[in-house]
Amino acid sequence: MRILYLVQRYGEEIVGGSESACREFAEHLVGLGHEVEVLTSCARDYVEWANYYPPGTEMINGVRVHRLHVRKKRIPHLFGRADQWLMNGSGRPADFEQRRWAKLMGPDLEGLRTWLTDNYKRFDVAVFMTYLYSTATLGIPVLAGRLPVVFQPTAHTEPALRVPYFQSLFRMPDSFLFFTPEERRIVREKFRIEPQGRISGIGIDVAPQTSSPEKFRERFGLGNSRYLVYVGRLDPMKGVGELCRFFLESRSRIGQDVKLVLVGDALVDLPKSDDIIVTGYLESEDKQAAIAGALALVQPSYFESFSIVLCEAWVQKKPALVQGQSAVLRGQAMRSGGAIPYEGWAEFDCALGMLLEDADLAQRIGENGRRYVVEKYDWPKVMDQFMASVEIAQENFENRTFNFSGRRD
Repeated sequence: MRILYLVQRYGEEIVGGSESACREFAEHLVGLGHEVEVLTSCARDYVEWANYYPPGTEMINGVRVHRLHVRKKRIPHLFGRADQWLMNGSGRPADFEQRRWAKLMGPDLEGLRTWLTDNYKRFDVAVFMTYLYSTATLGIPVLAGRLPVVFQPTAHTEPALRVPYFQSLFRMPDSFLFFTPEERRIVREKFRIEPQGRISGIGIDVAPQTSSPEKFRERFGLGNSRYLVYVGRLDPMKGVGELCRFFLESRSRIGQDVKLVLVGDALVDLPKSDDIIVTGYLESEDKQAAIAGALALVQPSYFESFSIVLCEAWVQKKPALVQGQSAVLRGQAMRSGGAIPYEGWAEFDCALGMLLEDADLAQRIGENGRRYVVEKYDWPKVMDQFMASVEIAQENFENRTFNFSGRRD
């Protein structure tokens, strides 16, 4: 099968949940014998969408990747003002205001529409990863009706999902592929549709890790200290600032030698403390070593559609503390028994105290998490759900009545 994937950024060094998921899906599909091409931007960062990679085509692990030039970098403070106004305004924003916001969201890709209209006939299906960016907001309207469309929206209860602009977008795909039951429920309730498709999760490599936590400890001067680890983008949307405040307050109260390790590049000002270690970006092996040596993983984000790193921690039998106000994270915690959800500092403090004081409890929680990942998220099962969603899209595409000039030809 010839599959076209569209995603806002793509590359082995790209840090981001949806981008990592897209790469994993694409490479596993190639491993099954499918021809997979990815259409994406030249950007490495999502703050300004600055061009980093050269435009054109390259092969990455068997996947043919087409990069389009970003015409205009995003100016963060201008987008921030538009975003704040749209999210906090009363009443329904005007259509032109929504379109301006979507354009500022970016990336502003040169020749996106032309590339799609010139090349879509080469593919059997188009798969769009993530609803928020131009690859989906501009790409889906171009291909809907011309090619079977599968949508992996990575939807979660973030303010942007309330923008009326997305009401029509979520009615265009031929099928959906969700990561969790909570994501499907969010889409059903928010857009008042009955989304056809499957729930796949994301495949996780459950092979034993060979990374060395001892070398990681030595590299970052952790000694014998126990530590919590966070892995991901260090930005306000991920709840990292709140996590630091909660941790420092608990560290002061508990009085034990425990630290917080933050793995990722900082995009937000963080408290200065000897007990908070920021590693910057780490390669996969070093990231796994950071997890392997941790007391627990902590996932503080209010806005998650799956959390790959949570499953990676569970593979290593590590317990987790997760933001209980995220429906997805709470659902994952409840189904697996592999994490303790918290809401507010008091619950965070109590959960941290339990893990510090009860090693047997921490071990049982971590083992629950690994068992859950092995049962739910091995790649053959995930790929079966992917192909089932593709088949639904193809059937719906064939049965659809087309009422617009861009119909397939």
